[in-house]
Amino acid sequence: MIKNRIDVVTMGCSKNLVDSELLMRQLIANGYTLEHDPETPKGEIAVINTCGFIGDAKEESINMILSFAEAKKERGLKKLYVMGCLSERYREELQKEIPEVDKFYGKFDWRGLISDLGKSYNKELEFDRSLSTPPHYAYLKISEGCDRTCSYCSIPIITGKYKSRPIEDIEDEVRRLVTGGVKEFQFIAQDLTYYGIDLYKSMKLPELVERISDIKGVEWIRLHYAYPAHFPVDLLRVMRERDNVCNYLDIALQHISDRMLKIMRRNITKQQTYDLIKLFRNEVPGIHIRTTMMVGHPGETEEDFNELVDFVKEMKFERLGAFPYSHEEDTYNDKNYSDDVPASIKQERMNTLMDMQEGIALSVNETKVGQTMKVIIDREDSDYFVGRTEFDSPEVDGEVLISKAKDLVVGEFYNVRIEAAYPFDLLGTVI
Repeated sequence: MIKNRIDVVTMGCSKNLVDSELLMRQLIANGYTLEHDPETPKGEIAVINTCGFIGDAKEESINMILSFAEAKKERGLKKLYVMGCLSERYREELQKEIPEVDKFYGKFDWRGLISDLGKSYNKELEFDRSLSTPPHYAYLKISEGCDRTCSYCSIPIITGKYKSRPIEDIEDEVRRLVTGGVKEFQFIAQDLTYYGIDLYKSMKLPELVERISDIKGVEWIRLHYAYPAHFPVDLLRVMRERDNVCNYLDIALQHISDRMLKIMRRNITKQQTYDLIKLFRNEVPGIHIRTTMMVGHPGETEEDFNELVDFVKEMKFERLGAFPYSHEEDTYNDKNYSDDVPASIKQERMNTLMDMQEGIALSVNETKVGQTMKVIIDREDSDYFVGRTEFDSPEVDGEVLISKAKDLVVGEFYNVRIEAAYPFDLLGTVI
């Protein structure tokens, strides 16, 4: 094992990734070398940042911890630390079940890890990050926690009440990142829509986006994880007026049946959802909407699901993911409902939605053939340069494959003519 090297592994969402990047910056300042998400552990110390959202994610985190615990027994790993959402929620149980871990930290007390290594936490670097993404884009976390009361969700249990970051702190972070070469910012939060209510007593997301878009060097802003109820509609004006605010919105709708929306405690109706999507598309022509749908929630009938199928078919969402309901401890559902939809039915319903979405995605992409689009280059593969349009978020959306007829620079923007379309990717040529 390599002396003074720490391997940091991040499980789960991009919000976790930001926490890992904050930790990594502190570790580098204390003289450690680092690798993020190594294929095999090589350092003397490892830190695993866990996810605790749904059953599959929890299982993946536990399996990762166990694999590093095995490395501690057999391969010379000296210290193993665990942090993040799973550790926040199940710390006592994990301590008993996996004693090979030297210490467990939650989602918010990971700074103690620095002192437990015998090092000092550098307050001046509190908001500095060691990016694990390509240097031209970064995730920008604008808040912690969630005040929503969705029936199925354990996030408020893990993260606590909503806490907005001050606008000035976010502006300072963006300026620092721009100085380091970042051009593209993915706004992330458990709920973008609620931003500012706790701190400023009003919805401040439109103002925040506007102020960040004013910072020189910010080329793209993309918005993730909005909530449909009480949506701040002035955001659509900002999106329409600002060239560097991508015409893209990630908003989890989850269902459309009035019956299911009520059971899920989503605080919105079917008609309000239809009206909201119509508003998005009228106010921001060409907007690409990314959404997620949940299947198999307790009480979901075949009639409810068919209503959801008809909705997805009619709306033709540019980006859509579906996932099966996962019964989580201590949630509203855990106290009020049983997990009454068989796993096989959940899987069948999810497959139905995703098979349908593949055809929708292809038809959406085919409309782009012949267009010239602004594309940022993320990487060079053996056969292509690989980039994204403003309608493509890293990791979750499709990509643009560009022939190597010209030598391109990773992290730069190019005008690309789209030559061919596939369900989730485009093929293009730089002009």
